[in-house]
Amino acid sequence: MERTLKHQPSQNTQVNHPLWLRVYAALCSWQRNVRTRSQLARLDCRQLADAGITEAQRQAELAKPFWR
Repeated sequence: MERTLKHQPSQNTQVNHPLWLRVYAALCSWQRNVRTRSQLARLDCRQLADAGITEAQRQAELAKPFWR
């Protein structure tokens, strides 16, 4: 799975991006979720162990809907 750094603006700055940009960002995030979960589903036991992921953690991640 990809690791991403999420920028969290400080409490003093409130950025209101246009609606189309927020929708585009959500679609990109959903697409990334689908892609990384597909990659996770294809890992074998050895690769899971190398990544430090248990079978239970994999199943929990794969059970999530794409928007989460």
